[in-house]
Amino acid sequence: MAVPKVRKATMADVPAVADLVVRAKRLNNEFDPMFAVVADARERAKAYVSDSIKARHLLLVAAAGTKVVGVVRAELRERIFYSPERTGLITDFYILPEFRRRALGHDMLEQASSGLRRMGAQIIVAEVPSQNEIAVKFYTKRGFRSLVQHFAKSPQ
Repeated sequence: MAVPKVRKATMADVPAVADLVVRAKRLNNEFDPMFAVVADARERAKAYVSDSIKARHLLLVAAAGTKVVGVVRAELRERIFYSPERTGLITDFYILPEFRRRALGHDMLEQASSGLRRMGAQIIVAEVPSQNEIAVKFYTKRGFRSLVQHFAKSPQ
């Protein structure tokens, strides 16, 4: 099995990255039914990934040979009422299960954090569903802590 290399995503990566984004969303749904995935998720994911590349958001992939096995997407956000003001927000992060537990996630997070700092981020924040135990453990192990909680209730 080839050792994955982390690099910037290109438009040629869009279909594979879209598939990984949808896999991540489906995983979130396994942890919490409030994250029910829409039927046209793949088409939406392709547009989302394409738009991310065009908007110059941070979009990195891990590729083992020609196969994309991981993705991390992040963007800059302003915190107008708080200091530090510029946040690097990781919105999507997914690695195929067979490539986990080999330091790839750590490497991708480090490269994403470095890229966000170069873009002007003063703090790095990861956005994950609170019930996604895999993500919560991953970030907690790396020194992240819970910052905001969202509460949801289905209409009755």
